[in-house]
Amino acid sequence: MLDDLTTAVPSSTSWPAAYPKGYAVVDVETTGLARDDRIISAAVYRLDARGEVEDHWYSTVNPERDPGPVWIHGLTSEALEGAPLFQDIAEEFTTRLEGRVLVAHNAVFDWQMIAREYARARREAPVRQRLCTIALSKELGLPLPNHKLESLAAHFGVVQQRAHHALDDARVLAEAFRPSLRAAAANGVRLPLLECRPLTEWSDRPAPRIGQQAGYGGYRPTSWRPARKRPACPYPNPGRYEAGGRLKQGMRVAFSGDTSVERDLLEDRATEAGLHVATSLSRLTSLLVTNDPDSGTSKVVKARQFGTPVVDEAAFGQLLADVEPASEG
Repeated sequence: MLDDLTTAVPSSTSWPAAYPKGYAVVDVETTGLARDDRIISAAVYRLDARGEVEDHWYSTVNPERDPGPVWIHGLTSEALEGAPLFQDIAEEFTTRLEGRVLVAHNAVFDWQMIAREYARARREAPVRQRLCTIALSKELGLPLPNHKLESLAAHFGVVQQRAHHALDDARVLAEAFRPSLRAAAANGVRLPLLECRPLTEWSDRPAPRIGQQAGYGGYRPTSWRPARKRPACPYPNPGRYEAGGRLKQGMRVAFSGDTSVERDLLEDRATEAGLHVATSLSRLTSLLVTNDPDSGTSKVVKARQFGTPVVDEAAFGQLLADVEPASEG
């Protein structure tokens, strides 16, 4: 935690020059959490370089399918039937996002949902960087009991009015982000920005259309990319990765947390390099890749227990460029 965390507004001369020039605080509500789920409402608060609100925008979206957990978001099939399709709001959404850093709570989820909707509409999401307020709160060392939005809001005295309503969640996040940004600027904290790489391909299977009484869970979630079974690694595990050394074909690599490159693509690159992509972490795991080594995920905890080496995504990308061939025979 930062000692004596300063939250005073930095002067124009002390504001970090490297900080972004504008932000788009975003919240989306969806039909579910799977990769083929759809956005049913979206809200954007545009903020200037210092976190001051410029304007806000909200729209419901017709997902052309069952709306999912109505008891959470409150949007029924009837309420969404006359809403615009995503391609109908894509131009306005673009105007709200363009040239700004996307800010969201658990930003990888909102970003990937948005990127997929743009890909379905045969467009490219106008976002190049994102900032997760969970990651920022960790950088600031905020004494939060958990990483829920309501806890972040309570810390800054922001009152939630309609939880799981996109517009109110975006408002709450914008109000909590402003003092977080000022604290980061006042204390010289590097913002945890991650690169966003727009999706340009998609593959959806038919799902219950809006108005059908399929109910949440009445369909089988499918993956975003064409389903395929990852081939077994043909090389034996040579053991753990050693700091400063090279990766070697056959090493078992696990991933945890948010990544700037979509996880599937990262895993594909590892597989193509001859590495064994592990879905869990054990004493046999050669390396854990995570951008948040201080998180409490089960993989990070186990890596700590087992002494498994840990590197971030950028370092892993460099290691992938020079993987040592497996030993012969």
